[in-house]
Amino acid sequence: MENHQRLLEQLMTTHGGPGFEGAVRDVVVPQLHTYAHKVEVDVMGNVVACIEGRGEGRRPRVLLAAHMDEIALVVARIEEGGFLRVAQTGGFDPRTLVGQEVVVHTRGGDLLAVVGSKPPHLTAPEERGKAAPLSDLYLDLAMQESAVRERVRIGDRVTLSREVYLLRNRRLAGKSLDNRASLAILLETLHRLGQFVHQADVYAVATVQEEVGLRGAQTVGFAVQPDVAIAIDVTFGAFPGQAADESFALDAGPAISFGPNLHRKVFQRLVDVAERHRIPYQIELSQTPVGADANALQVAGPGLAAALVGIPIRYMHTSVETGSYSDIEQCARLLAHYIAELDMEQVEDLSCY
Repeated sequence: MENHQRLLEQLMTTHGGPGFEGAVRDVVVPQLHTYAHKVEVDVMGNVVACIEGRGEGRRPRVLLAAHMDEIALVVARIEEGGFLRVAQTGGFDPRTLVGQEVVVHTRGGDLLAVVGSKPPHLTAPEERGKAAPLSDLYLDLAMQESAVRERVRIGDRVTLSREVYLLRNRRLAGKSLDNRASLAILLETLHRLGQFVHQADVYAVATVQEEVGLRGAQTVGFAVQPDVAIAIDVTFGAFPGQAADESFALDAGPAISFGPNLHRKVFQRLVDVAERHRIPYQIELSQTPVGADANALQVAGPGLAAALVGIPIRYMHTSVETGSYSDIEQCARLLAHYIAELDMEQVEDLSCY
């Protein structure tokens, strides 16, 4: 059985904020060539791999989309003394940034820095106990101001610097498990799919710029025009203080989302496949349209039958996102079996309500 855990560890330590996913793309493309007949990179930067199905005539077309960007910061100002102020290009909680190690990505190469803030000894009494806003944080490059201004430009991207921690029970912790975990799911799915004879043409896509508006998914959905589009992402893992209906257990299988913008027949087929093959799963219910790439895929072109699956992770959008590789494998099993059983009769039934 294939296991892409080492590759996932590499992906998690690779840097790639929205619009700057090149280093991640360089890791993903050779891996997709292992399974795909054709791998292309579009103008947006999405990686699109095609695995052809068997059979003559019209074949089902299914798109699997996993975004490869991570949340990041951007240099907004260079202060006196060479300190950097930053802004968001994603969704960092500033409370988690104080004291973190980061990488400033400049045209001349990467620079290490630390996120500094006012020490508690110098904090006014009314400020103590309050989280510092992002505007009060700064990056310290340990360089003279003249050298900083020579190397760093406004607009340079900043990402977290964090090694992967291998915890017990096949769990991993580190930065950008959102959504590099789903790239591992994508590759595990393709490996398992190679053990089946399937009718469907599969488009395995690593999308860009999900964290700033689902932009890569919007364009690739128009370009591929699949019959079924399944976004693979992460959801909230259970931990103390989290509402039970807003989080999901680790090691309990993937979460299959159900919401108004997700096709109910694709959802039900995923559930049926999980139960028939004894794949553990959880159901994530949303009363409003879900986020993630599925939101953009649903309304691409004439509209697509969209679904969303993924694994729970704890501490999302921090430097210690934690998930289970066992959940990755179970999600891949679910997707491989779903695709292997997809035929034109199911596709034609999608428009019958």
